[in-house]
This record gives sequence, structure tokens and C-alpha cells, in this order.
Amino acid sequence: MDVELPASSDNESQQQKFTLPVDSEHKATEFRLFSLAKPHMRAFHLSWVSFFSCFVSSFAAPPLIPIIRDNLNLTATDIGNAGVASVSGAVFARIAMGTACDLVGPRLASASLILLTAPAVYFTSIISSATSYLLVRFFTGFSLATFVSTQFWMSSMFSAPVVGSANGFSGGWGNLGGGATQLIMPLVFSLIRDIGAAQFTAWRIAFFVPALFQMLTAFSILMFGQDMPDGNFHRLKKSGEKPKDEFSRVLYHGITNYRGWILALTYGYCFGVELTIDNIIAEYFYDRFNLKLHTAGIIAACFGLANVFSRPGGGYISDAMAKRFGMKGRLWALWVCQTLAGVFCIILGMVGSLSVSIVVMIIFSVFVQAACGMTFGIVPFVSRRSLGVISGMTGGGGNVGAVVTQLIFFKGSKFSKERGITLMGVMIIICTLPMCLIYFPQWGGMFFGPSSERVTEEDYYLAEWNSKEQEKGSHHASLKFADNSRSERGQKLNTSTRPSEEITPPHV
Repeated sequence: MDVELPASSDNESQQQKFTLPVDSEHKATEFRLFSLAKPHMRAFHLSWVSFFSCFVSSFAAPPLIPIIRDNLNLTATDIGNAGVASVSGAVFARIAMGTACDLVGPRLASASLILLTAPAVYFTSIISSATSYLLVRFFTGFSLATFVSTQFWMSSMFSAPVVGSANGFSGGWGNLGGGATQLIMPLVFSLIRDIGAAQFTAWRIAFFVPALFQMLTAFSILMFGQDMPDGNFHRLKKSGEKPKDEFSRVLYHGITNYRGWILALTYGYCFGVELTIDNIIAEYFYDRFNLKLHTAGIIAACFGLANVFSRPGGGYISDAMAKRFGMKGRLWALWVCQTLAGVFCIILGMVGSLSVSIVVMIIFSVFVQAACGMTFGIVPFVSRRSLGVISGMTGGGGNVGAVVTQLIFFKGSKFSKERGITLMGVMIIICTLPMCLIYFPQWGGMFFGPSSERVTEEDYYLAEWNSKEQEKGSHHASLKFADNSRSERGQKLNTSTRPSEEITPPHV
């Protein structure tokens, strides 16, 4: 079977269509953070701002909990249940979002979800009981599934050598919303109260700010966004440039790839831990060290605000390690970083000094968020055909980790918060160990090199397409991706090796 890439039009004219240099898939080979170049960098800024707004909405309540709990007479169990609800809704929403991205594209998928969940943020202003508080947090939390569309979008726009950085910055700057809301909501509440509103009215009015912000970002995506470098999914499918794929096949190749399940587990104990901390940290410092609400909010904000550099740094380190050591470098970097995050999490729960707690919390935040960035330096290479499903599985795993952790350690009064934090650190270390089981036959794993059968990138990615699909030419995009992912061999492998023209894809 001939696997040569389909002939393309003049290379020079293709490059001139884009501001950034691109590869054969028209994915950008450079990541220019402060550029607004269409479509690559514009997609980047639309994705992180919209995800940021969803994080602000989803975690707008925790910094105001001391006021809300007095108004609604919430118990510790009520607050714990609502915290679990806020991250549990996105478990299935993230898996569904990944599939939606594969089928209709990240632009429509993300904007639709943002608009569907915005009413729940508005309804927070009229809740009157523990049940209604739990429900609005549950439905608002669905918006966190936009993380999947963010990572899918970046993986569709940026080439292998820079995809870790693109995913790291978009996810990290989006996650900033979890820290920013710790500052924004107490400030908005104080301003409304100072204008003359009663305390129990001011917190309700404050929720109109994140709700409006969330809606505006959705409209921006619809007006200015573009799914792929060459256009939106609908036009590309209509013109035949992007073959229509079968939902069942996309789903099958996603859920049968064991690497996706391992990444879902490990992501549950980096991003899942981050979500857990976002829910409990303000209240933890407020209660344990008898701080003022505003002071506790500022300290708690430091955890989320570390995403300015920590998650992007993780993505950058992943790319740098891949350049030198290939996929093995990405895997080792993630394991080391996430294990260190577990160590500092254990220490955080054991120290009793306010100043030391703050320092340890910041160090812990850097490692745990960097691990998130490193995870999505690996995800784009697990599957080309089912990228959305793998992204959704991994992202959903993050929420499952948050749900499980909060149910075990922070629901009610079974454990003190400091004891729960220490035990959570132990869980991080244990659940990161399966990382050593991830193996790519064309690149190797943490402890073993590439397969002795000389499996190529084409072998691996063409295995997702049967012979009939290949006869129709549906596999051409995978061929281009395979060619562009040779950088994952690293400098130590012979990158000049080319696949033979006849390929019989092995089972991978």
C-alpha cells in the first residue's frame, strides 16, 4: 500500500496564507505568546479567556462561603457536598466534549456549553437552601468541560515541537480563573456592599459579574474563532477537505487505547488535586489561622495564580525534554514533577505555621500545575483519529480525581482539613506510579526503548484506520501527523529513518 503523502500545492504559497510558519498540516511550528495572528494565535487567546471565565464562574462561591453559609445556614457537610457537585458534573461533560470536538469542532462545542451553563451562574443569585446551592454549583461546574475543547483546539492549531507549550499556556492561563476569582468575588462583594446593599444581598448581586463575563466569551468564540488552520469543521466537511468520520469508530479507538486511561488516572491527581484545593483552601486558611475573609482570599488566590507560569512552564519543559530525549523525556518529566507535588502536599498538611504553610502551598502549586501542563504535552500523541476522546477521557479523569478526593477526605468531618491534605499527597504519589506503564512502540517508554520490530510513526497512527477507510483516503491527515511527529524520537534516535512504502499496521 502506498503511504506517500498526497501531493500539495506550491509550498511557498501555502506558507503565505499564514502569519506564522506552518507544517504540512498547516499547524503553527512557532508559538508567539503576544501575537494575535489569525487563525493560530487568535484561537489561543479565545480559548484561554473563555476557559478562564468558566473557572471564575465555577469557583466564584468558595471565597464567599463564610457569608453564604451564614445566609443559608449551611453545614460543613452541605459545603462539602456542593464542592463535590461542582466538579462531578464535568466528569461526563468532558468526555462528551471530547467527542463533540471530534465531530463538530472545538468552536461550536465550547461556545454552546458556555452559553448553556451561564444561566446556572445567574440563578446562584436566587438560591435559598442547601439543595439549591448544591444544584447551581453542579450545573455551573459543567462549564469546566471547556478545558477539553481548549486542549483539542490547541492540538489542532500547533505542531508537535510546540504543542506542549500551547496546551500549557492555554490551560494554565485558563486555570488562573480559579485563583483570580478568590480576589475578584470578595472585591465585587465589598464594592456592592459599600454602595449600600445589605450583606446578604450583596453576595447575590456579585454573581451577575461572572455570568455576564462567561456569556461574552462565548459570543467572542462564535464571531472570531476558527476550528482548524484551514477553516471551520462545517465548511471543511462540506468541501470534502475533511472526511466525515464515524462516531462509533472515533469512540472505539479512544476508549480502547490504554494510554488514555493511565493519563486519566494520573491527571486525576494533578488537575483533580488542583480543583480540590480551589474548593477548600480559602476556608482552610480562614478557619485554621483565624484570618479575615479578604486575607484568606488573597492567600488562596496565590495557589491558582501560580498558573501564570507553572502550567505553561510544565508544557515548555515537556517540549524541551522531547527535543532532547523524545517521548521518554516527556514521560520522565511528568513522573518526577507530579511525585514532587505529592511530597509537598504531604508537607503542607503537616506544618502549623501560617508563613511556612503559605510558602509550601506555593511550591506545591507550582509542581502540581506544571504536571498538568506536562500531561497535555503527551495527550496529543496518544491518538490522531480520536484526539478529542483521549482529551475528554484525560480531562474527565481530572474531575473524577477531584470528586473521589473530596468525598474521601473533605466531606463532612471524618478528617480534619490538614489531615486530609496530607493523605491527598500520599494518593498523588501512589496514583502517579502507573505512568511507567505507558509505552509507544515507535518511541518507547520510561524504561524501554522503541520496539525491536522497528515500528514507525505511520505504523502506529495508521492502525486506527482499516483498509477500506484507507482506500477512501480518510487516513491522509494521520499520515501528515505521523510525519510531523517524528520529533518525538528525540536527538538520540536516528531521525533520518523513513518508513517503507509498504506498511501493514501492527496492533498497537
